[in-house]
Amino acid sequence: MLVCSCNYITDNDIRDVINELLDEDCWQLIVPAKVYHAMEKRGRCCGCFPTVVDLIIKTTEEYHARHHSTEAEVFDFMSRLRQFHEENRRADIERRQKSHRAA
Repeated sequence: MLVCSCNYITDNDIRDVINELLDEDCWQLIVPAKVYHAMEKRGRCCGCFPTVVDLIIKTTEEYHARHHSTEAEVFDFMSRLRQFHEENRRADIERRQKSHRAA
């Protein structure tokens, strides 16, 4: 499936890069910018980033399931990642930070 039409990147390309990054350090925080940097690409319109975040979450869960990580480690990490994703999604919707509000 084509995820990024600006750079012609498929979901398999993204999954491969995520797995390579997890092989380097399985507990690192992976964000779309890190994935694109590893592919030597950059986000243009960035409309694909929410889908890339979902792929990161699913691929990371699958990776740890294959490598028999303990449930406590996986749950704690994935809950922190989801929280990070939700906090940034709210900032995207507002297009500004709380500290810069007029009211």
